[in-house]
Amino acid sequence: MAQVGIVMGSDSDMPVMAKAADILEELGVTYEMSIISAHREPDVFFEYAKGAEDKGFKVIIAGAGKAAHLPGMCAAVFPMPVIGVPMKTSDLGGVDSLYSIVQMPSGIPVATVAIGGGQNAGILAAKILATSDAELLQRLKSYTKKLKESVQKKDAKLQKAGYRNYLDH
Repeated sequence: MAQVGIVMGSDSDMPVMAKAADILEELGVTYEMSIISAHREPDVFFEYAKGAEDKGFKVIIAGAGKAAHLPGMCAAVFPMPVIGVPMKTSDLGGVDSLYSIVQMPSGIPVATVAIGGGQNAGILAAKILATSDAELLQRLKSYTKKLKESVQKKDAKLQKAGYRNYLDH
């Protein structure tokens, strides 16, 4: 049974939303991914959002661009956390998507990550789940430790090579 629903309004959102799926897989979190347009197929959307709790979802990650109603509509129907991922758009660079997702009315919150922030959406979903899953919490701590070690390796390389030679090595 999937713990996280990943939903996007268009297959053009897939490269960003795949980053959420990748990190969830790395952390051992089950998910189900769908493409559903809240505007073009509202009946399918409502069936998805109303049935998400019964499917076992604890968190929904919803990505959308332009008008970006999908995350907010998920939050209006699904009683547990929704994480919105604004997509970069050709019109306004994704600021339109960001504002559409983050400016929710009182009582209907959507946690919102950066424009194109699929990976952070996956990490945030895992952190939410880790509040009641000690094993997942340990995997998150290991992931964070790897991030720290990666930065330390980069700094060691910089200290050894100097900034002028850093990128050449």
